[in-house]
Amino acid sequence: MAKRGGFPGGGIPGNMNNLMKQAQKMQRQMEENQKALEEKEFTAAAGGGVVEVTISGKKEVTKVSLKEEVVDPDDIEMLEDLIMAATNEALRKVEEETNAVMSKLTGGLTGMGGGFPF
Repeated sequence: MAKRGGFPGGGIPGNMNNLMKQAQKMQRQMEENQKALEEKEFTAAAGGGVVEVTISGKKEVTKVSLKEEVVDPDDIEMLEDLIMAATNEALRKVEEETNAVMSKLTGGLTGMGGGFPF
C-alpha cells in the first residue's frame, strides 16, 4: 500500500530545512533591529524651531523644548498646535525609519502573509 502525505524518509527536506534556518536568522535580525530602533531618538521642530519634541523609538515623548518667545498666555492654542505638529512629525520619523529598516530586512514584504508561500 502506498504511503500518503509526508516526506520520503520522514525527515524535513533540505530546502525546507534551509528555509527554516533563514526564517530563524531573519527573526533574530528583526529583534536586533527593533532593539536598536527603540534605543534611538527622533527630534522634530515646529514654528521655525521654537518648539522641539524628541521621541524614542518606543514612541515615547522624552523631551519637549520651548523657546521663550513662543510662550504667549494670550495664545495658548498656537502653542498647543505647535507641540502637536512637532510631536506628529517626530512620530512620522520613527515610523519612516522603522519601515525602512524592516523593508531592507524583509526585501519589501510587509504584514502577515506578505508574499510568503505559507
